Amino acid sequence: MAASAARAALALRANTGRPVAFIRKIPWTASSSELREHFAQFGHIRKCILPFDRETGFHKGMGWIYFSSEEELQTALQNDSHVIDGVKLHVQAQRPKVLQDLTSDEE
Repeated sequence: MAASAARAALALRANTGRPVAFIRKIPWTASSSELREHFAQFGHIRKCILPFDRETGFHKGMGWIYFSSEEELQTALQNDSHVIDGVKLHVQAQRPKVLQDLTSDEE
């Protein structure tokens, strides 16, 4: 039990502070370059992940934007007009996985 708590604390420390936005409702017509271009107006994008479905060849309609700083992430979250190809995106801060696991145990 103590070992798992120690691993969770170490993982939490490693994952906090990563400015990552989780994006949902991405239209199938949008590309990762369009997503990157849209969010670049809020700051420097370190990484843009748009996972694809191997069977269909289309992306899964969700992705992650890694910003350079927490301030850039907060600026993007405060903006309410995230629209690509006429579709409003759902944007939220990505919580560290350890926090997600801990909060789901409490519910």
